[in-house]
Amino acid sequence: MNKNDKSAFIAIVGRPNVGKSSILNRLLGQKIAIVSSKPQTTRNRITGVLTQGEYQLVFFDTPGMHRPKNTLGKYMVRSVNESVGGVDCCLLVVEAGREPGDTELGLIEKFRAIDMPAILAINKIDMLKEKDALMKQILSYSKLYDFEAVVPLSAQDGSGMDDLLDELKKQSSEGGHFFDDDTLTDQPERVIAAEIIREKILRLCDREIPHGTAVLIEKMKTRDNGILDIEATVFCERDTHKRIIIGKNGAMLKKISTYARQDMERFFDCKVFLQTWVKVKEDWRNRAQLVQNFGYDERNFD
Repeated sequence: MNKNDKSAFIAIVGRPNVGKSSILNRLLGQKIAIVSSKPQTTRNRITGVLTQGEYQLVFFDTPGMHRPKNTLGKYMVRSVNESVGGVDCCLLVVEAGREPGDTELGLIEKFRAIDMPAILAINKIDMLKEKDALMKQILSYSKLYDFEAVVPLSAQDGSGMDDLLDELKKQSSEGGHFFDDDTLTDQPERVIAAEIIREKILRLCDREIPHGTAVLIEKMKTRDNGILDIEATVFCERDTHKRIIIGKNGAMLKKISTYARQDMERFFDCKVFLQTWVKVKEDWRNRAQLVQNFGYDERNFD
């Protein structure tokens, strides 16, 4: 261990669909967090690790803050609250041109209660037509909290990301690295594989499929020739959803599996043989035992 090594634990927080996962993936240079145009796609606290020289930044990509409607939703909100309390710095992500709302005000109140260092990232500046709106937004947020820095950026085209990284590094302190320098995430490979499949379902099925899908990796084993065999089951809440995911003559499921396999091969750096099945588990999001079986911590249900 280098005595000059520094590290920081950083929670990425904000309302759903502001680009938290996209920012994490852009910082890491590789996709480990699910990205979709649908809100509330991130369910687990994905931990991403970025090591550059003496600096190591450990990120928690939290679910978007929202009002929970079911057992799964309660888990997601609980994980945000736990993340805010156990890190060195919070990265609050907001959408360019949007004034502070209840979600942002609530998070800022949490920062203030524990005197949490926080950086404000204003994402999607590439979508902003009126640049005056950006200055107005910066002024509004600056009045609400003494942020360590305010960084306008675009996770889509990468502008402002270097500035953000510089500010995040300033939050690190000496004490060594907590992970090996080549670590990308602490998530098990099965979780990554499941999230890749779930992302393709959300993306390819568009608005036809709500968030009532979960993916369970039943088998993950490498053959002697280096090919990785993965067997996955997609659980949905209704027969109609099952038919949509499978598609006519299995066309949609084949497309989901093909795109997922291509992403897996890039991530795992090997050939992948993926088999995918679809089953119905009615109302699984309100059944704590099922939610636990699908990889969410039972301690969050009470």
